[in-house]
Amino acid sequence: MEFIWILFAFVCGLAVKMINLPPLIGFLLAGFLLKYAGLEPSDTSSTTLDSLANIGITLMLFSIGLKLHVKDLLKREVWASTLSHMGISTIIFAGIALLLGTLSLPYFGVLDFKTAALIGFALSFSSTVCVMKLLEESSELKTRHGQLSLGILVMQDIVAVVFLVAATGKVPSIWALGLFGLLLIRPVINKIVDKAGHGEMLPLTGLFLALGGYELFYLVGVKGDLGALIFGILLASHSKAAEMNKSLMNFKDLFLIGFFLSIGFTALPTLNMISMSLIITLLILAKFALFFLLLTKMKLRGRTSFLSSMILSNYSEFGLIVVALSVANGWLEKEWLVVLALAVSFSFVITSILYRNVHRMYRKNKDVIRRFESPECLPEDIFVQPVNSDILVVGLGRVGRGAFESLKGLVGDTVAGMDADRNRINQMQADQENVFYGDGEDADLWERLDTSRIELVLLALPAAEDTTNVAIQLRKANYTGQIAAIARYQDEREILINSGIDNVFNFYTEAGTGFAEESLALIRPMDNAMPS
Repeated sequence: MEFIWILFAFVCGLAVKMINLPPLIGFLLAGFLLKYAGLEPSDTSSTTLDSLANIGITLMLFSIGLKLHVKDLLKREVWASTLSHMGISTIIFAGIALLLGTLSLPYFGVLDFKTAALIGFALSFSSTVCVMKLLEESSELKTRHGQLSLGILVMQDIVAVVFLVAATGKVPSIWALGLFGLLLIRPVINKIVDKAGHGEMLPLTGLFLALGGYELFYLVGVKGDLGALIFGILLASHSKAAEMNKSLMNFKDLFLIGFFLSIGFTALPTLNMISMSLIITLLILAKFALFFLLLTKMKLRGRTSFLSSMILSNYSEFGLIVVALSVANGWLEKEWLVVLALAVSFSFVITSILYRNVHRMYRKNKDVIRRFESPECLPEDIFVQPVNSDILVVGLGRVGRGAFESLKGLVGDTVAGMDADRNRINQMQADQENVFYGDGEDADLWERLDTSRIELVLLALPAAEDTTNVAIQLRKANYTGQIAAIARYQDEREILINSGIDNVFNFYTEAGTGFAEESLALIRPMDNAMPS
């Protein structure tokens, strides 16, 4: 049976990838097809699938914690927008549900104010799984809108913990107070990670901490997922946090396939269920509009508000938990679980498709979007013009940082660096480096920066699609200098050249060539000498 799941997941995932859609849509489709074909799991297999899905979600929350800092949650634009959005959207969705009930639509007609409010509350959450996958695939986890979206998701998780305590009547144990002592053992956890090295022990240590955090919080009556998140946050400032996240990425993605399949296994939908779920799916337009208005009122830029609202405009897997509890308590009919599971799936598909084109959508509509901006923007969103710079390195990861340091040794302070990771920029600025914060895919940034003096831009970004977007925006902003970029694979080279990039450096091939030439110089130093 397990092979059949993998076969369907592989075929459906590959099929949607071939039409340029995220594989997660294929995994959702695989679950529904398996259910339709009567290949749903037995009780034993279902337990195995649920376990895989839970491990995937636990690792995902641990990964979120590795990239998150507590101070980000304390920002007004995070907590205020989250609580305001959840409160207002619950009221709006509940009102719409009652209105649909007066029209005698299936499943809505039996709702009262209490059950309509539960439905509205379930729909107010955004999907952590969907948002994380999209941000990872687009390499935007550490951008301004990426960090804002993650902060909002974490705040929603905190609200979820409060709801579960209230709904189940399960008050955390008195031992839960001891969880504050985790701050005291943080140095011990850091020491364990240091000793893990860089090999197979590092991902195993990550698995141990993620699952250990889950079990620890669960034992004292607190939502286990929150434990995985907290353990990740405790390690966020560790020097190996990024390396650990990369080592866990493939494990997490593999386990999450179980989550997407399990949604499809929920139940075989009827035509009425599909119709009602499509109506609910249309409400993500209201969710998007509310997010956008609230975020712009918080003095965030139009672009940040637009991108964040777009990626958060979906329904959450936690909504299924809310409805499942309501069904178990007899508040809702069991059909609602299927209706909402379908709505969650449809919202995943819509968000995935739209977000792939979100930067293009912003460029086309930026004048209209900017009208909603506040006259004053937040200090974090003020652009800093690089001073006396002839060369600009965009992306200061391992490759970009190496290029930046080499160029600085060759041309001095006329080279500047830019990165979307604010923590990285703060650290480099503390070392008196000529760097500034900026998202390379931000069309506003290139329009407002004066690039007339810059002769060369190096794009050291991990994803070819991101590099292409930046190159296009640079040219549209009337940049006339040279653009160089890196590529990890040979088939990316032609794509990058066609986007207006003048030179593409094949990361693996050229690194090997450089390594060979410098090593050969150790034994043949005169080979490079000019003939007399």
